[in-house]
Amino acid sequence: MLDAISKSFFHTLAGSASLKRFASSYGMRRNGGFARRFIAGETLEEAIAACQAIQARGLFLTLDLLGESVTSLNEAAAVSRTYVGMLERVTASGIERNISLKLTQLGLALDRASTVDNLRRILEAALPGGFFVRIDMENSPFIDDTLEVFETLWRAGFHNVGVVLQSALHRSEADLKRVNALGARVRLVKGAYKEPRAVAFQSKHEVDEAFVRLMKTLLSEGTYPAIATHDPKMIAATKAFAAERGVAKNAYEFQMLYGVRRDLQSALAGEGYGMRIYVPFGTEWFPYFMRRLGERPANVGFIVKGILSDRGAS
Repeated sequence: MLDAISKSFFHTLAGSASLKRFASSYGMRRNGGFARRFIAGETLEEAIAACQAIQARGLFLTLDLLGESVTSLNEAAAVSRTYVGMLERVTASGIERNISLKLTQLGLALDRASTVDNLRRILEAALPGGFFVRIDMENSPFIDDTLEVFETLWRAGFHNVGVVLQSALHRSEADLKRVNALGARVRLVKGAYKEPRAVAFQSKHEVDEAFVRLMKTLLSEGTYPAIATHDPKMIAATKAFAAERGVAKNAYEFQMLYGVRRDLQSALAGEGYGMRIYVPFGTEWFPYFMRRLGERPANVGFIVKGILSDRGAS
């Protein structure tokens, strides 16, 4: 019950225009901005600099231009062009060529066919440079369309793309079978969206149990799965199952959010595990930031603890 209350509270705050205006004034200040620990910057140049520092620590990265539902197809097309331009600048910078995006940025809430065209434009531009593109999964009303757009382009020959599945959702085990059958790559997360009981588990215990089930399926049957969690229990369960089944450390990777548990990020990389950091940037950072706080009641304290336990590492 507390999990649901926490998500509801922070999702309400995420939709507050007045709070967003206040946060925009103070959250990303260069000196003392409260969100800078978890958002790589508001510009691509700032994000690239953050990515260069991540690579210097021996970690992988995925770069995400924050933003969600657009209000017109013209805006969606403009976002796709922005991503194409971003690919060119990432290539020139020399950082790893891996990006994440949301389909509502590309018009999914408006027109699925246009979304396919916009994503195709990005994937075509990504192919020559060897980019991998991860489609972030959004809340439950968009899942069917997200998977349909993904499969349309996968069957058209674009295999430089993968998806995200959320253990909080009842449907994810069936969705995982569907994606595994294609041979596509999956990032497994717990899920940050407030969802009704009819479609999602409401307690952390149930979400964790589902996460472990999905993780085991991914390590047994998946294609280079990404296990995205900061939860030491989920990490330990993953490592134990992989060792038990003889799954090599380079056959999967862990993923974490920028600025969270950097001590644990470095420790896993030091043990020989692939460790990828999700690097968000852009002016539309506020809803993302609030969802991170609302994922579970302990998250506010967890983030503070993460900062204190980091011992000043950069």
